[in-house]
Amino acid sequence: MITPDVLALRNDLGLPGMRVLQFAFGDRGADNPFLPHNYDCNTVAYTGTHDNDTTVGWFGGLGKSERAAVERYVPGAAKQPADALIRLAWSSIADLAIAPAQDVLSLGSAARMNTPGRPVGNWRWRLTTQSGAAFERAFDRLGALTEMYRRSKVTH
Repeated sequence: MITPDVLALRNDLGLPGMRVLQFAFGDRGADNPFLPHNYDCNTVAYTGTHDNDTTVGWFGGLGKSERAAVERYVPGAAKQPADALIRLAWSSIADLAIAPAQDVLSLGSAARMNTPGRPVGNWRWRLTTQSGAAFERAFDRLGALTEMYRRSKVTH
């Protein structure tokens, strides 16, 4: 929960806000601050964070109504949820966009980094030296999106 005092301090210091797309599809409706149409430029857009499940795992755990909300906002997301949320973050007006490597690689819950409140079993996932067509395709897709949405430099 972000209090008005925290928002005022952040704004006074010019610090960016943090928007996590996995928080965008609950019951808050169109005013949900995590939906990209509510962003301002001074924002960092994330698909998820180290404390969330991977986007593939998150999407797989959604209920029927939440899945429908994601599909309404991002048609086709059910086929490739991680790619869909990466595209959504990259295409937003947020000055910065970040996706965990697990999302770039479309990995499931087995690649989750951390579960808050769970004292054991965290921080074990590692991005190992990988090669091969699937690994290269994933990062080529990210590179293409980065170029298309001009994410390699800040334009403001």
